[in-house]
Amino acid sequence: MLQGTGSNVGKSLLVAGLCRAARRRGLKVAPFKPQNMSNNAAVTADGGEIGRAQALQALACGLAPMVDMNPVLLKPESESGSQVIVQGRRVATLKARDYAAFKPQLLAPVLESFHRLAGAHDLVIVEGAGSPAEVNLRAGDIANMGFASAANVPVILAGDIDRGGVIAQLVGTHAVLAPEDAALVKGFVVNKFRGDPRLFDAGYEFIQARTGWRGFGVVPYFPAALRLPGEDAQDLRRARLAAAVPGAVKIACLALSRIANFDDLDPLRAEPGVELVLVEPGEAIPGDAALVIIPGSKSTRGDLAFLRAQGWEIDLQAHHRRGGRILGLCGGYQMLGREVADPEGIEGPPGAMPGLGLLDITTRMGRQKQLGQVQAVHAPSGLAVEGYEIHLGRSQGPDQARPFARIGNRADGAVSEDGRVMGSYLHGLFSADKFRAAFLAGLGAKVAARSHGAEIEAALDGLAAHLEAHLDIDGLFALGA
Repeated sequence: MLQGTGSNVGKSLLVAGLCRAARRRGLKVAPFKPQNMSNNAAVTADGGEIGRAQALQALACGLAPMVDMNPVLLKPESESGSQVIVQGRRVATLKARDYAAFKPQLLAPVLESFHRLAGAHDLVIVEGAGSPAEVNLRAGDIANMGFASAANVPVILAGDIDRGGVIAQLVGTHAVLAPEDAALVKGFVVNKFRGDPRLFDAGYEFIQARTGWRGFGVVPYFPAALRLPGEDAQDLRRARLAAAVPGAVKIACLALSRIANFDDLDPLRAEPGVELVLVEPGEAIPGDAALVIIPGSKSTRGDLAFLRAQGWEIDLQAHHRRGGRILGLCGGYQMLGREVADPEGIEGPPGAMPGLGLLDITTRMGRQKQLGQVQAVHAPSGLAVEGYEIHLGRSQGPDQARPFARIGNRADGAVSEDGRVMGSYLHGLFSADKFRAAFLAGLGAKVAARSHGAEIEAALDGLAAHLEAHLDIDGLFALGA
């Protein structure tokens, strides 16, 4: 089990790289994360949902995503409450205090999922959440040491030297852990080192001496990790993968407060002919954007109010008057309509809110969630797209007579009469290379011939080779023997 000294120390990518390294050695390997908190979810083949990071880790293993890989997923809907997904299914929406009381009931399904994976694979690589140093959360814990103790799995602790203070991160964690938890830790790795790793030799030895833990290596910063899907919205703010070509088409995406499934944008971010701009709260939508994307949201009405508070509704109207195009995905699609109604209070207080009025549709929230992987056809172009649906609510209205896509005999989304406002419930559609190229060419972008899927596979192979070169992989894998 790989735990971290804090959030965003690189646990998810380390696990993905180790999974690919194990697969390259011929091992049957699977990823596992007992509890994840993310609004960036993936849909499994059986219609459940798990964290997007576990879907990437499954790909690294050569496996289809399974609900057992992430049995507890928390999807924040407000500052204090989250939707609780257990083994792929929504079971409740709870405030933080209520979840703390509910959490002990979840250890049984977590262990059930883990043991199913362990029984079917040579190796399971587990990812912790947050940090075990949060000892105030130790009682009833299922994410870090609570799980490690119950499942009797050895722990490796990862620290992030790029943030600074990695010695204090690791030595301090050792200092605050209960002795029985510290005994589960078999060693540490130092992640994201920039420069000559030998300059850290004295610090590395100091950590070993003060903790008694074995060091398994120092991992230099891996730039190609930017090509891999991120799980945190902060990943949208990462540097471009390459310099934009002259005359690149500008696409602006609104940084909603509850943005969800934002890896929809990753294939666009990798395009040399596209300048993808994240419009931060308080900023104006760029006047020279060819397309504005309203992304998915975990709280459609909440983010609709947030959107208006930033002045973006006025900007969107002006953008449309200038001839610009607008694409709403999932929650963003719902916002484009005339009204979003939530009479049962599924995503917040019961009530209804006027939409942006750019599409002639209305949306009504309901308790039944639409979940599934889909193959579809983009209606205007006839090009195939693959993706997934993951949403509450149903939309209907005259503009659906011009669907964005067709899923078998079923229509998806809507397009305005002038063709410049589009909405769809499909996530992941820009991963389809031919569709993405045609869509961007329609915006005037200079499109490069590239395979998004092949680039991700190559990045995973590169990450595995990087870890093989800098970590004691044999020693790490021997811990699970």
